Amino acid sequence: MVDVPEVVIPKGRWLDLPGRGRTWLTDVPGPTEDAPAIILLHAVGCTGMLTWFPVITELSRKYRVVIFDQRWHGRGIMSEHFSIRDCADDVAAVSNLLGLDAPIVAGYSMGSIVAQRCWRQHPRQFGGLVLAATTDHFRTSGSERFFHQTMEYSMGALRTLSRSKAVNVAAKATTEVLLDPTDTHQWALAEWRSTSSWAVAQAVAALGRHHSTPWLSAIDIPTAVVVTTKDKVLSPERQRVIAATIPGATVHEAECGHAGCVLDSAVFVPAFLEALDTTVGRRASMLARTS
Repeated sequence: MVDVPEVVIPKGRWLDLPGRGRTWLTDVPGPTEDAPAIILLHAVGCTGMLTWFPVITELSRKYRVVIFDQRWHGRGIMSEHFSIRDCADDVAAVSNLLGLDAPIVAGYSMGSIVAQRCWRQHPRQFGGLVLAATTDHFRTSGSERFFHQTMEYSMGALRTLSRSKAVNVAAKATTEVLLDPTDTHQWALAEWRSTSSWAVAQAVAALGRHHSTPWLSAIDIPTAVVVTTKDKVLSPERQRVIAATIPGATVHEAECGHAGCVLDSAVFVPAFLEALDTTVGRRASMLARTS
């Protein structure tokens, strides 16, 4: 059995986003009312809490921590279709509704791609980015191109069925994810099951269309890249290329694989905290110079 860290799972609540739908939000206050806010975006096939629960306690010592389920995942928005662009607009909508002032957006894997698009679509709304286990595009090899093209074509052909599939999963999720969180293993299993394989396939198809290479060099807010150095899904070399492309981006290495945010959290969490502290510090320095 995988050794899942035993932690206290903070309570969440429903958040209605006008004109968009509703999602499950966890909003953990920081040590002071004016503590910097951090929005955490989860990996594909996961929920917000399942990706990030190992880091919340440490983060909340300095920061206000905001986590929500992205659309089609867990108790996230159930829409007619899935797109990364919509996911990024959801982040902006959550930020606006909560009244956050230039929050830092931190994403893991799929969440890091959504974070990139947050800057692309809302360049003045966010104060910085932390990109963990990230990439600028997929389809870098023949096998990747074949896989993503196949996923895109097949999911596109079946998309008309997607809403009914997703709604059925959502009904199941509302019971499964409410298990007693004092048993972390059972809670984690329920969180994992709350996103259907159908939804994952749709998300993977959308991710295959991601290509930020042409505009990464224009990112003008403090950015940190957490490189998962044993990653077999998104190679460390590709992650470092992103850091080299984004002006001033800092690199923070975590000696773990693609699921290291949970399965090797003792290694990942310190690197992530360093990346976040560095980004927040750089943001504060920029504001001081312009004031």
